[in-house]
Amino acid sequence: MALDLTADQKDLGRANAATVMEELSRRGFMKSLAAGAGGGAVVTAASYFGYTGFGDKPVRAALIGAGDEGGILVGEHNPDFLKFVAIADIRPSNQKRIIDGDPKVPLRKGFKKVYGQHEASKIKITDNYEELLKDPSIEAVVIALPLHLHAPVAIKAMEAGKHVLCEKLMAWNVGQCKKMIEVAKKTNRILSIGHQRHYSMLYAHASEVLKSGILGDIRHIRAQWHRNNTWPFEWDATKDGALAKNVIQPVYRDGWFNPITQADYDVLNNPKKLKEYGYESVEELIRWRLYNATGGGLMAELGSHQLDACSIFLGKVHPLAVTGVGTKSFYGKGRNDRDSDDHVFVTFEFPGNNYYQKDDNGKVVLRDGKQLLKDKDDVVVVTYSSISTNQFEPYGECVTGSRGTMVVESETNLMLYNEKSPTGKGGAPRATTVAVTGAEKGKPALEASSTWGPAAAAPSSATAVAGPAGTTGAPVSRGYREEMEDFAYCIRNWGKDGYANNLRLPRCHGTVAMADAIIALTANLSMKKRNRIDFDEKWFDPIAKEVPDADQKGRFDDQVFKA
Repeated sequence: MALDLTADQKDLGRANAATVMEELSRRGFMKSLAAGAGGGAVVTAASYFGYTGFGDKPVRAALIGAGDEGGILVGEHNPDFLKFVAIADIRPSNQKRIIDGDPKVPLRKGFKKVYGQHEASKIKITDNYEELLKDPSIEAVVIALPLHLHAPVAIKAMEAGKHVLCEKLMAWNVGQCKKMIEVAKKTNRILSIGHQRHYSMLYAHASEVLKSGILGDIRHIRAQWHRNNTWPFEWDATKDGALAKNVIQPVYRDGWFNPITQADYDVLNNPKKLKEYGYESVEELIRWRLYNATGGGLMAELGSHQLDACSIFLGKVHPLAVTGVGTKSFYGKGRNDRDSDDHVFVTFEFPGNNYYQKDDNGKVVLRDGKQLLKDKDDVVVVTYSSISTNQFEPYGECVTGSRGTMVVESETNLMLYNEKSPTGKGGAPRATTVAVTGAEKGKPALEASSTWGPAAAAPSSATAVAGPAGTTGAPVSRGYREEMEDFAYCIRNWGKDGYANNLRLPRCHGTVAMADAIIALTANLSMKKRNRIDFDEKWFDPIAKEVPDADQKGRFDDQVFKA
C-alpha cells in the first residue's frame, strides 16, 4: 500500500504489529489475542466470533451458482458444519469445474478434493435451481450467482423454507435489499451476506488496534484495488476447448471479459432459458460483470469489500457523503468493450468520534428523529480507487493517524509504523521498531522502542517474525470458512420464532449487508451523475421506504416486489 516500502520495511512493519498487539493484549485492550508468557496467543476465530461446533449433523445445503466465487466457497467450507448435497448451474463448464476443481486457482479445490471422489459422485447436479428448492431435506442454500439474480433467487429460497447465505453485493438496488430483509423476517429464515471481512481475524486484529487509540487521531484512510488488464489475451484450444465463432472473444487478459467456448455456447444459446434468467445474450450471461443491468461495476465487485473494511475500522458508522468519478478510458469498441467503468475514484466523508452527540452508553442522541451534532468538522475522509491499467501497488487499506500508520495489505499482512516526533526521536518511521507505553488517562500510546538514537535495523526479509495473523507471513484465513461455519451454527440454534425472540444472527445479516450495498450503489450514482451525494439515514433503515436509487429499476423488480 505504501509506494516505497521495501521487503525489510514490510518485515519490520509486521514485527511492529506483533509487538504492539502482544502488549495491547497484556494491557487488556485486545480480546482477539490472549496474553500469556512468551507472547500473545491467537484466539480461535470460532471463540472470537462466538460460535462452536454442533455435533455430527452438518447443515444440508445446496450451492446455486458454481462459477468463480462458488468454487472458492466450496474450497474453503468446513463439511463438519455445512455439507453440500446438490449444486445448480446452467453452464456445463461450471458444473464440471466445481466437481473437479480448478488447477489454475488453488482456492477452487473442487468437491473431489474436499469430499473425496466417492462422496463427490453423490452430489446432485442440475441446471434448474428451483428443483433444489423443492427438496425438503435441503435446509439452506448458498447463492453465488450474478448480482441481478441475488434478490429473486434468495427470496424464492426463503419462501421455500431455506436459510440463505448469499454472496455480496447483497442486491442490484437498495429496494431489493429491503425486500430481502422483509421476506427473511416474514418467513423466519436466516439471511446472511458474504462480506467475509466480518469474519477475518486479520481485520479483527486491525480493528482492535485502531479501537485502542494507539494510532492517535484518525483523519484519513486510503483504500485501493488496482489491476492491470492490458496484456494480450492468449488461448490454448488443445487444453481448454475451441472458442465460439459466433461471439466477440477477448483482446486482453481480463477476468471479467471471459472467453466463451463453443461447448458452452452451444448449450447456453437458448433464447427461452436466457430470458428466464434475465439475460439478453450468451455474452451477457457469461460476462455479466460488464453490464449495468446484471452487475454493479467495480464498486460492487471490489470496492464494496474495502469500504466494508473501512466502515468496520471506523466502528461501522454510516457515511455522510460521497463524491466520485468513473471513466471507461481503456476499454472500448473492439477492445473488451463494456457498460461498466474501468477506472473509479471515490471520496467518502465519514463521521469521526466526536461528530455526533452521544450518551453515556455511546449511542447517538436523537431529537425529533434527527441525530444531534457535536462537532460537524470531525470528519474522516476515505478515498478509494480501482483502476484497470496498472498494478504497481498491492490492494489493501492504509489508515493514517496522528501517532502512527497501519497498513493492511492484500488481506494477508498487517503492518504498523510510528510517526516521527518533532525532536527526531526514533529516526525514520519505516526503519524504527515501536513499543507501547502508557499515556494520558491510561490510554496506550505508540512510540519508538528502547533508547533514542539511530534508526533501528530492520530484520532481514528472510527472518520469520513471530506473531498473530498477518504478522508472520503464514497463510491467513480470509473469512470464507468462518462465515459459513457461523451461518451453519446460527441455523442449528435457530428457533421457531427466531426474529421475535431476537435469536443470534450471523455477523453480516441483512441489515448490516444492506449498509455495504448502499455505500457501493450510492458511489455508483455519484459517478454516474458527477455530483456529491449526501447520505440519508432513512436509507439504512430496512423498514423505511426511502432509498438512494429509486429510479434504478432492476430486471426482476416486478418479481421481487410481489413477494
